[in-house]
Amino acid sequence: MPHWRQVRIVLLSTYELGRQPFGLASPAAWLRGRGHEVTCADLAVGSFPKEEIAAAELVGFFLPMHTATRLAARVIPRVRKLNPAARLCCYGLYAPLNAEYLRALGVDVVAGGEFEDALTRLAAGESTLPDISLERLRFVPPDRSDLPPLARYAKMRENGVTKTTGYTEASRGCRHLCRHCPVVPVYNGSFRVVQREIVMEDIRRQAAAGAEHITFGDPDFFNGPAHAVRIVEELHREFPHLTYDATIKIEHLLRRRDLLPLLRRTGCSLITSAAESVDDAVLAKLEKGHTRADFIAVVRACRENGLALAPTFIPFTPWCTRESYRELLRVIADLELVDHAAPVQLALRLLIPNGSRLLELAEVRALVERFDPSALIWRWRHPDPEIDQLAAAALRLVHEAQQGGRSRREVFGLLWELAHGAPPQDFDLMPRATIPYLDEPWYC
Repeated sequence: MPHWRQVRIVLLSTYELGRQPFGLASPAAWLRGRGHEVTCADLAVGSFPKEEIAAAELVGFFLPMHTATRLAARVIPRVRKLNPAARLCCYGLYAPLNAEYLRALGVDVVAGGEFEDALTRLAAGESTLPDISLERLRFVPPDRSDLPPLARYAKMRENGVTKTTGYTEASRGCRHLCRHCPVVPVYNGSFRVVQREIVMEDIRRQAAAGAEHITFGDPDFFNGPAHAVRIVEELHREFPHLTYDATIKIEHLLRRRDLLPLLRRTGCSLITSAAESVDDAVLAKLEKGHTRADFIAVVRACRENGLALAPTFIPFTPWCTRESYRELLRVIADLELVDHAAPVQLALRLLIPNGSRLLELAEVRALVERFDPSALIWRWRHPDPEIDQLAAAALRLVHEAQQGGRSRREVFGLLWELAHGAPPQDFDLMPRATIPYLDEPWYC
């Protein structure tokens, strides 16, 4: 066994949807608990810790998502140049998906799945670790002591009130095997819970630090519905004025609609759900586990229970047509969801990462050109070049409109005009301030 000694460690996050990174706070607690000297730095809101990195023996990069990984790829060479002797580790969901590219940048170790134990073993001197570990861990309360204050992160906005927002995770992974999901190549249909007492202690500490709202960042909060229910019931008993939001599959919301009143009663103000499409053929290809009718039923059930649903979409897939894009916009308008969906959700193009189950489809393989390691995706072209042009125009329009401070309904109107060649009708919509939303709109 390696002989223990104190190691100087820096953990870096580049981007996590405007959240205070759980992926820094959790391993920091493990490592500090074993006597190591740990510096956490969130580069999305803070400065590059040059002196600490120069002195570090181990530098870890947290890669929970595509954007974070692309940003980290710019920082890794800088860290390697600053400290050639340090061991570099990339950990989190996107690390094993891009292991070859990251190693080419100078990364020594990749740790996906349940990464806390892997980082601890690395700090203890172990040199050979699996790229993916799905061990069932006994967690410890995250240590957020040297992270920027919650006030510097994304906030919940509801009825004109702005709430300081904390972030935690009650589980990781997912039971499901949706073809396009980046969780699947790592967890392959399994999920792991964070023990209830650990989740609650994390919430207590964030409430003491000023949190008025909590985001549960689980890929699907209802993978373990009994676990989720116990947590939100305890949360509400202890903090009756604290609200929360969570991500839950359409399939689960429909199957467990009996739990919607409980969510509302315990303070849930927003549910994010990956609807992806309103085309049943596309949903079947993605193996989403729900239909267009299911999505509509869930919209109505959430509304009946006073819960705001924030659907996310991938409009531009290999099967998209101009008419199907118009139909998506029409359904959103008819269901009065214009102000519920972040505009970028109406302009996203399907990403195909390494290991994606989409590559099981012959029709997708026929469209794929090459893997672009710097973009972290398989490049593909739509059979109709006009759809690729429409997708590019939609994304450009959304970016420019948001830069100009346009409202969601204004952006929707511009997208409608782009797709139809004429402006939309005057939709009868709820006032924007009545619909809860997090002020960080990206979801990838």
